[in-house]
Amino acid sequence: MSEAPTEAALRELALTREEYQRAVLLLGRPPNPLELGMLGAMWSEHCSYKTSKRLLRQLPTQGDRVVLGPGENAGVVDLGDSLLCCFKIESHNHPSAIEPVQGAATGVGGILRDVFAMGARPVALLDAIRFGEPTDRLQRHRFARVVEGIGFYGNCIGVPTVGGETYFDDAYGGNCLVNAMCVGVAGRDQLVRAVAKGPGNPVLLVGAATGRDGIHGATFASVQLDEGAEERRPAVQVGNPFLEKCLMEACLEICGHQALVGLQDCGAAGLTSSCSEMARRGGVGLQIDVARVGRREVGMTPYEVMLSESQERMVLVVERGREAEFQRVFERWDLRSDVIGRVIAEPELRILEQGTEVGSLPLAVLVEGFLERRPESRMPPALAERTAMDPLELPPPWGPKEAWLRVIASPNCADTTWVQRQYDHQVGDDTVLGPGADAAVLRFKGRGDGIAMTVDGAHRCSALDPARGAAMAVAEGLRNLAVVGAEPLALTNCLNFGDPDQPEVMWQLEEAVRGLAEAATALGIPVVSGNVSLYNDYGGQGIPPTPVVGMVGRLPISGPLIGPGFKEAGDRIVLIGDHSSNLTGSEYQRLAHGLVAGPAPDLDLDRERAMAAAVIELVRAGTLHSAHDLAMGGLAVALAESCVRGGLGARVHLAELEPPATRPGARYAQLFGEGPGRYLLSLPAGRLSALERVCSDHAVPFTELGTVGGDELEFTGFARISLAMAAAAVERSLPQLMASG
Repeated sequence: MSEAPTEAALRELALTREEYQRAVLLLGRPPNPLELGMLGAMWSEHCSYKTSKRLLRQLPTQGDRVVLGPGENAGVVDLGDSLLCCFKIESHNHPSAIEPVQGAATGVGGILRDVFAMGARPVALLDAIRFGEPTDRLQRHRFARVVEGIGFYGNCIGVPTVGGETYFDDAYGGNCLVNAMCVGVAGRDQLVRAVAKGPGNPVLLVGAATGRDGIHGATFASVQLDEGAEERRPAVQVGNPFLEKCLMEACLEICGHQALVGLQDCGAAGLTSSCSEMARRGGVGLQIDVARVGRREVGMTPYEVMLSESQERMVLVVERGREAEFQRVFERWDLRSDVIGRVIAEPELRILEQGTEVGSLPLAVLVEGFLERRPESRMPPALAERTAMDPLELPPPWGPKEAWLRVIASPNCADTTWVQRQYDHQVGDDTVLGPGADAAVLRFKGRGDGIAMTVDGAHRCSALDPARGAAMAVAEGLRNLAVVGAEPLALTNCLNFGDPDQPEVMWQLEEAVRGLAEAATALGIPVVSGNVSLYNDYGGQGIPPTPVVGMVGRLPISGPLIGPGFKEAGDRIVLIGDHSSNLTGSEYQRLAHGLVAGPAPDLDLDRERAMAAAVIELVRAGTLHSAHDLAMGGLAVALAESCVRGGLGARVHLAELEPPATRPGARYAQLFGEGPGRYLLSLPAGRLSALERVCSDHAVPFTELGTVGGDELEFTGFARISLAMAAAAVERSLPQLMASG
């Protein structure tokens, strides 16, 4: 009989004493060390979602175009004419914090496998990354190495990285965020499920040989980081994109084969999770002989084999007697494929070593035996004081011109070409709009349509009102799709939070999921996949609540698409939506006053839906020359971006907006406020009547602000800068920071 593990041993497995005792009760005996390791991995927060699962049931997951929702490797929506779109976003935060290149690279590799495991060819990658202030040398190093890792993997495997978001904030100094999203397409007859069926059918492990890298990766992702984090470096996987390219092509070749039963990525918790989840979905069990698993290191124990997270591996179940057909395909791609076990009728995961049983766990215990957690939840006591503050009462530290230049030169608002030039965003030759646009757009060869995609977050608003912040991320995703003329199909989410055992963090998580559910429901955008990343803490200091939303939409493509840059001198500049009277959570507030405080901006989801419909109609009708979502930096940054990208100046009349109140920051709120629900458009004067008609039909407000042209950017009577000065501030900020060593 196995001895009871020590507290230190349980901590290593991310298990509590109560959970160990539950395992003993459910099994009717103490688990042996192998079984305990497998339970620790599968009951970890990373694999079980034991804290968040009950909350995620609020999310709307059904829709007219939803083919498969949460529970599979990736969500699937119908694009019409037998074409499907598969997509998902996941985190690789802890690994990237201690080994930035491989942490980021294997995050990309893992999300790619989630998509091609469905039978879909990956066509695009996006990322959402956040770091501490780039004035800090360590943060610059970590940022540069993460970008290197993302580019290394995506470029080598030949999938374009077409967009994303990059933010810097002191709050991420100890725990960076690296979220990767992948979008793929598949014919309906290529779709594969991650399921095991048919007792007697063989189980194959394909791809890389198994090593000791990544052991306890899932449990590592379920605990806080601390000063000893460097000792966890062996838990970070090592990626090989060239091998994964071969694995991807081989898997896509066999998808649709009539003898293929199921296909699953071998990711977090390695063979333990992939085998147990496939079997549980199929209502069967699996018997695995670890002696048949190809290894790249000698002396590996069954524990190490079953919990290794070595990359570039897939598990598949095929019909009995047909395994040689599949092995020939893998051999042609120079890939190892081992028959490591078989399907059994008993619903358990049975582990053998050279025919001798070394462990066996019922799947009901291994996959679903964990206790759903309900940690204490309460609103942070200081939050009411922070949200009661009025940012407009604070006197501006700079004049309008200096404030404008400082905000547009902030790394959070400035041009990110330094990042994007390290990614190949044109490989495949289907990218119509890439980095720099509000949403990326890819075409389908031989069809008249394409897909748009974006990834967005609103962590500053979430820090003050998590529900509102999550809802704002959904609304911004909708706006980003609208400005390219795309109608949203579905969304995926990555919920990045601190330690849920802290009541304030648990409250943030509950509120964020509630806001996400309310926004997705109100806007009619189902949630088809996602990821929850908890314990993003360093030394007891957690990150702000950071819900990140990835969204995919469909649009017709009959010619060139418009972007955010102004196009013609003399065009009229129009604001769709209301002016901003709130500086809460803005980049200006952070730079000018070093704080995030005030009431969260109002969000009218019904109006967001109506405005998006109006903008989509205007874009598709060819009424506009440019369209841009107002987000980070507000109107002042959106105007600067449209001018710099178009190489044209502009004159905007603030008097056309509602006159400001007498509070010191009121005029600055019009320029730098980041309230939702606003678009900056340009169009020929002769088309204003068409715009007015569409806005009237959708009952949305608009204001004509000014005119495109000249070599200056001017808010009349308030601030003016030259186009050259604006371009220098926008384009040089990040490269200069990164060149500082």
